[in-house]
Amino acid sequence: MSPRSYEILRLLADGKPRSGEAIAAAVGISRAAVWKILHTLDTELDLGIESVRGQGYHLPEPMELLSLDAIRAQLDAETEQSIRRLEILAEIDSTNAYLLERGRRDMHFVADADAGFSAGPHFSTGEICLAERQSAGRGRLGRHWVSPFGRNIYLSILWRYPLAPAQLGGLSLACGLAVAQALDGLGVDGVGLKWPNDIHWQRRKLAGLLLEVAGEAQGPSLVVVGVGLNLRLRAQEAARIDQPWVDLRAICGDRAPGRNALTAALIEGLIATLSRYTDAGLAPFLEDWRRFDAYPGEQATLLAGQHRILGRYGGIDAQGNLLLETDTGRRTFASGEVSLRAMGSSTRLRTLKAGP
Repeated sequence: MSPRSYEILRLLADGKPRSGEAIAAAVGISRAAVWKILHTLDTELDLGIESVRGQGYHLPEPMELLSLDAIRAQLDAETEQSIRRLEILAEIDSTNAYLLERGRRDMHFVADADAGFSAGPHFSTGEICLAERQSAGRGRLGRHWVSPFGRNIYLSILWRYPLAPAQLGGLSLACGLAVAQALDGLGVDGVGLKWPNDIHWQRRKLAGLLLEVAGEAQGPSLVVVGVGLNLRLRAQEAARIDQPWVDLRAICGDRAPGRNALTAALIEGLIATLSRYTDAGLAPFLEDWRRFDAYPGEQATLLAGQHRILGRYGGIDAQGNLLLETDTGRRTFASGEVSLRAMGSSTRLRTLKAGP
């Protein structure tokens, strides 16, 4: 998307009609060029742009586009100090892939502590990328994440650690908890966690996380935490989702938090978690994670390679591994895919242990 196209969308974001003449004057192009850009945007993004004779062009409903100023205005001072870079892109293939490539490229320049990986200020700052749209958004196990323009949250954070990648195994759960707590703090009732870090509401998926880790065997490491959260999905956009889903509009109606307020709350929660994990690991997050656990005691089937293990879901252990009560006793699993069934319904649970 060109900067000019993005500028035109910002003019229309409030849902009020704008004449082709007014838009052309605002961005410095002809009315014919305005029509061409709007036609292309409507075709590519399925925005439903309408043209009303005598009034001009408008969106069928207002769209809250992301704003650096609006987000930063809602961040506390400590979070601001922990952010090295915060950027918003109109569209990208994947915010996770973008930051992971940047992080790996930077690591090529790290030869010793003087290159920036010493345990100092560099480790307490993160880089954040937000996008209005992803063309190749990813979930765990390479699954596609539906990412329409301007409707949901697509957020990734790059964080650098002096730790070895193997020490970050529990970070996935801690970050999932941070998202659940942020939503709870904004008044979204009934949010729960599904191991290791899916956010559910009444057995439907509201948000998911993808953590990708790279680094040296003994450290240092970098991790990219990607969050996709459904805010306002349309039925035609959600048709490609292969599991029960829900969005904040369905849960909260008109009380749903705005995109910028929601983004700021997620950033604050995740930055605080990423920072705390350096010294404390998973331990201080376990009690709250178990409080948000949505599926204790349910019948489960774990798929691990070619094996199927039946049992009852028993929560997590101190390392964040899944506990399954089976006919042969309690068993522990660090990865796998689990189906949970209760009250005649079913949901699928997936995890891939974080690693390089």
